[in-house]
Amino acid sequence: MEALVSAVLGDLISRSISFAVDRCCHRWSKGGGIDQDAPQRLRRLLLRVQVVVEEANRRRITNQSMLRQLQLMREGLYRGYYLFSAFKISHGVMRDNKPQDREATSHPSPSFALSRFNPAKRLRRSTVSDREAELQEVLARLERMASDMKELVVFLSCYPPLMNREPYSRHLWLENCLFGRQAEQDRIISFLLEPEAGPEHPGVLPVIGRPRVGKSTLVEHVCHDDRVRKHFSLIVFFSKCDAGDGKLLPLGDGGGVVKHRDLASSGKSLAVVELAGDVDENTWGRILCKLRGEYEVPVSKVVVTSRSDKIASFGTTQALELNLLPREAYWYYFKTIAFGSSTDAEEQPELADVCMEMAEVLDRSFLGAIQVGNLLRCNPCPHFWRRILGCFKEYNSMHLRLFGENPGDLIEKDRPVYLWTLLPKVDTALIGYRVYKVCSAQQRDDVPRVTADDLHTRSAKFQGKFEVLIWRSLIPPYYSYFMSCGVQASSSSLLCKPPRNRQIQQQQPRLKLM
Repeated sequence: MEALVSAVLGDLISRSISFAVDRCCHRWSKGGGIDQDAPQRLRRLLLRVQVVVEEANRRRITNQSMLRQLQLMREGLYRGYYLFSAFKISHGVMRDNKPQDREATSHPSPSFALSRFNPAKRLRRSTVSDREAELQEVLARLERMASDMKELVVFLSCYPPLMNREPYSRHLWLENCLFGRQAEQDRIISFLLEPEAGPEHPGVLPVIGRPRVGKSTLVEHVCHDDRVRKHFSLIVFFSKCDAGDGKLLPLGDGGGVVKHRDLASSGKSLAVVELAGDVDENTWGRILCKLRGEYEVPVSKVVVTSRSDKIASFGTTQALELNLLPREAYWYYFKTIAFGSSTDAEEQPELADVCMEMAEVLDRSFLGAIQVGNLLRCNPCPHFWRRILGCFKEYNSMHLRLFGENPGDLIEKDRPVYLWTLLPKVDTALIGYRVYKVCSAQQRDDVPRVTADDLHTRSAKFQGKFEVLIWRSLIPPYYSYFMSCGVQASSSSLLCKPPRNRQIQQQQPRLKLM
């Protein structure tokens, strides 16, 4: 029955794609350029490509060529939606107000006068030929993809599904999955399933990236894959405190966490080592020696994660560098969280314009996307969204004036930052010292459950030092992210006036706890 359903689905998708491509190609050849229906043509192509991509995401694909083709389709899909949203925003503004009148207005609307970095504003200021050239490029790329999808759809029906059900709401589905890391996940799985050289020479794959970019979450999802669990008898995680000095403790003494155990299977084990900072070759050699000789099943593969790119030299294969999401993919992710679906933004160009600029301000932060996206979704009002955007822009501007860096960069370096608030005037300033993550099994019951919303609305009375729950992840390894905070008397001269010289600009806030 499953084979019959897959065959019927593949035939329907193939026929619809062929019809769309033929129609687009006919209009292209007849018109000789971009016509007025080009945005709608782009929309229809995006919907058809999205059907294939989402169906592929539900299936366990092992063919490397298909995986590369699907990754190109995902990139084209995100770029297409990014361009389509910008066109819809631009069209909505130009329909209500002429561009020359809007530029000449002395008091422009706050929604569209917030930043010169707004993608929709850049699109409006670009020439007609530039817009047509970019649209033509995206349309041509998607049409080529659509024309090549006939065989891909047939092959997809041959692979078993990964899951049977998905949440109804798109934002819930994105919050419950590993978004935008399919290519990296396939790369790690391919490495783990490769033949081993022997217990004396375990394969080592370094995974490097900036803090909170998703290294631990990516590796955790790989270790939950059925193919990986069937391949290894034992999967053990070693955290920062377990592996930092090269002296791994025995499993029974809290030296590691067993994620999977089936000693009746292959007789191979996988070790995941999380390093807190730089580790020299001697320390890494002691870690490998301990892994090879101390545990019940020989270690055949090692995945090591770190923020430092120096560990790339420890690998037996090329290191995997985990970067921030591409700007177009981040916009797709953030707008889905903020609107609750992938289509509502197209019917609300004013909100979409604010949302697109907010995505630029957040600088592709996963924590920021979820925290701010959930806040926006609770109140879909243009005035409220512009107020949130204005708070963030002033928040970033204040830190640039005082310290010469964005608050996100300061947090990444574990340096204190001021915390933003929705209130126009406050008597005290809240300071954030550092952000840290805690596994669900390690959470303390005595930590006050103060949330980020309590900080922004000042709905609670804060004194001294306290901990704030920023976000609780819904996907493995189910981390909860906390921030250590404190209270400082507010100084209008400190918060509002720019520094007198560059030396003062780079100073940290002097924290006097109340």
